[in-house]
Amino acid sequence: MNLIIKHSVRFLILGLVQILLLNQLEIGLGIQAMVYPLFILLLPIDLGTIPLLIFAFVLGISIDAISNTFGLHASSLLFFAYCRPLFLKIFSPRDGYENIKEGDSYQMGFLWFLWVYGGLLTLHHFWFFYMEVFRFDEILFVLQKTVLSVPVSFLMAFILQILLVTKPR
Repeated sequence: MNLIIKHSVRFLILGLVQILLLNQLEIGLGIQAMVYPLFILLLPIDLGTIPLLIFAFVLGISIDAISNTFGLHASSLLFFAYCRPLFLKIFSPRDGYENIKEGDSYQMGFLWFLWVYGGLLTLHHFWFFYMEVFRFDEILFVLQKTVLSVPVSFLMAFILQILLVTKPR
């Protein structure tokens, strides 16, 4: 499948799942599931920083425009995309990423996916919830929402990743 079509379909599916389903879902205890950062992780590993940030901004601002969240999704997804190269560098395989096109669990393994996506997702959620309240005295509330929301978001994103990514041959 053409790379542009593949990533466009992922963009639409993850954006629509977030907007139409997860933003309307109230799980309780302040849990807010967010799966759209998976799109940024599944972009090609060798993609430059500027295109990565552009894709993050477009997806985030699209979700913000429909969800009426005034840039929360855009800023947190930009932070996610900005930290992605650092996490890819820290958790790179011994031989590098030469033969690997995308950062999915099929090519990299579950532990790599857990550490990289889990870490980036934690930063994303913390940034999102902190920008939402924007008060330092609410840091415990932000941490609570982050700790409760990250596992739910990770699990949903992992299931979607299994559905959206084909196994390499």
